[in-house]
Amino acid sequence: MSKAIFIDTTRCTACRGCQLACKEWYELPANHTRQTGSHQNPPDLNPNNYKLVRFSEHMIDDRVVWYFFPDQCRHCVVPPCADIANMSVEGAFYHDEETGAVIATEKSKQLSPDDFEAVREACPYNIPRRDEESGLVQKCVMCFDRIKAGMEPNCVKACPTGTMNFGDREDMLKLAKERLAKVRKEHPNALLADPDDVNVIFLLADDPERYHEYSVAQAAPMSRKRMFASLKRPFTAMTENS
Repeated sequence: MSKAIFIDTTRCTACRGCQLACKEWYELPANHTRQTGSHQNPPDLNPNNYKLVRFSEHMIDDRVVWYFFPDQCRHCVVPPCADIANMSVEGAFYHDEETGAVIATEKSKQLSPDDFEAVREACPYNIPRRDEESGLVQKCVMCFDRIKAGMEPNCVKACPTGTMNFGDREDMLKLAKERLAKVRKEHPNALLADPDDVNVIFLLADDPERYHEYSVAQAAPMSRKRMFASLKRPFTAMTENS
């Protein structure tokens, strides 16, 4: 049975414990950043930040409302990034069906710049980033190593508020639906973000666009011509196998 992470944003205080726990476990280096007018830091996901707590400020009914969104790879049930990457370089991405984790491997450095852009654009959540020095594609790996060792992801372990939850997919879906029913009593617009398609399930209390542009799946903007050119695979072969 695959695993899942349930992220209840209604309980997030933006302490960024999950963000720091991820950097600590994978010994990711610090980023050179500067103040941009937001508490969000760094400004975006990058090869040194697999997880980023996003801050979004809105004026609603004459009061300031903060929305916090612990952004990371969603580990899609059917990962388009892996499909696209592996068509260009076999084994560039690995999808572990036992855990649900989607992982970029050492072979991802063999992806050409166009191949990588095709992979990134295929992701409906705008997640993959590339380390310009090593060439590796970098993103959350769902703490695959910890799960295999019988431990929970480090971000989940570090969360002090119950925002981050981990377990069997069925259990996490059940918990997510129970929490949604409770949250909707106060926030009627609450929803689960693409629960049937991902293994990292977010509970949002309000309209998705108030959290982040990619809080729910967005259609990839790449053209067919660019996509198929990057894959070096003819359109007829793709349609015959689809």
